[in-house]
Amino acid sequence: MNAENQILLAKRLDHLHQGGKWEFPGGKVEQGESVSQALTRELKEEVDLTITDTSSLMSISHDYPDKQVLLDIHWVTCFTGEAHGLEGQEVKWVAKSDLPDYDFPEANKPIIDKILETAHFVR
Repeated sequence: MNAENQILLAKRLDHLHQGGKWEFPGGKVEQGESVSQALTRELKEEVDLTITDTSSLMSISHDYPDKQVLLDIHWVTCFTGEAHGLEGQEVKWVAKSDLPDYDFPEANKPIIDKILETAHFVR
């Protein structure tokens, strides 16, 4: 989330699982990494943001017909840089109230619900 309380979204590339849908940027935890370390690395690699702090929001386990995912969701409000898609993906900052207008993977729906029920954000 940026200083204007907008949330960063990235559009999954068409060839990926759930391709063409919007997501909250992040990625897989590699061997020996904490979730925060992985998120910091992934956001630098994917959208060129340098993360200075994260806080845990929620965890989600979701079963798709072809894949199971475990999402460990963190708030990121302390960062530097300008977001842009380093892997060719579209990225955009959107208002919290506009999140329902985007097509997300089913596993992301509880994240959106949690964001929408949050009255305000603490920076």
